[in-house]
Amino acid sequence: MRPFRAEHIGSLLRPAALLAARREFDGGSLSAQALRDTEDRFIRDAVALQERVGLEVITDGEYRRVIYFGHFPAAVSGFTEMDAEITFQDARGGAMTYRTPVVTGKLARRHGIATDEFEFVRGLTTRTPKVTLPSPCSQHAFRWREGVSERAYPDVEEFFADVAGIYRDELADLGARGATYVQLDDVSFPLLCDAKFRDGFRRRGHDPDAMVGRYVSLVNDALRDRPAGMTVGIHLCRGNNQGKWIGEGGYDAVAERIFTGLAVDAFFLEYDSPRAGSFAPLRFVPRDRHVVLGLVTSKTPALESADALAKRIDEASRLIDVARLSLSPQCGFASTAPGNPLTPADQEAKLRLVVETARRVWGS
Repeated sequence: MRPFRAEHIGSLLRPAALLAARREFDGGSLSAQALRDTEDRFIRDAVALQERVGLEVITDGEYRRVIYFGHFPAAVSGFTEMDAEITFQDARGGAMTYRTPVVTGKLARRHGIATDEFEFVRGLTTRTPKVTLPSPCSQHAFRWREGVSERAYPDVEEFFADVAGIYRDELADLGARGATYVQLDDVSFPLLCDAKFRDGFRRRGHDPDAMVGRYVSLVNDALRDRPAGMTVGIHLCRGNNQGKWIGEGGYDAVAERIFTGLAVDAFFLEYDSPRAGSFAPLRFVPRDRHVVLGLVTSKTPALESADALAKRIDEASRLIDVARLSLSPQCGFASTAPGNPLTPADQEAKLRLVVETARRVWGS
């Protein structure tokens, strides 16, 4: 199974009533079961939205998560929440800090990470459910903190081995339940294209170029025993939090090594902004891999032109056969629960545009 011609990354804007229910739960005035019932109700609506606009790939909108990777530390022991060491920024230079899980103990998968999410969605649609997971390398790039994490893992290779094993267990469990489509969400590789973050890796004591190779090996180790028939894609993201981002820079610094080295079936690439650079790195994509062009922005309400999207797809097809291309938003609409600064109507219009443009370009 290849990615569909019209794709989306996973997260959708949370309805106000769902956000209110989460606040009540966090404040202790709503039970876990009542929150679950509310989530169930709105996930049904999210599935209906995706079907209504014509998407063949379906997610739960990530409605059970506070942040796109939140289901991972919720299911895996060994994390403690701390202030993050990096910040998000917007087009006006505004900055936003946040808190993030940090590795402080041995990692162990206590229960399924995305298994319950998958099974609920599968029961709501006859279309293809897509499971989204944070990438294995993000567990080091963002969850590992020098001077802290070594207390649990004096040998970082033991840490990498534990991370890969957790993913292998999760993929095996998902496959046994019938999952056929998984997307890894990664910010690590794109940040290794950003000069300031490359400097940050050096200050942490890492050679950024060496880390590209180490992260490729980690992802491949995590996918080593993936179930037969399971399609795996990786979404390369520069950060997406309430319309803000973390990094910038084209894929040039990592393209050849990740496109030829990662044992994935598809690359979901952000191309909605000049911060993403040119299509030139697509020349490294092997002939047996697929590329999903993230040309529709999820960060602002401005609706793209179908003509402009078709033109950009044509430009990309000069470097990679159009038969190996698809179209999507560059990222989710709500990688964090508050969501990006769009309305539900804006979101629906953009998803519908993706579907209609895909039909125009590929005929299906």
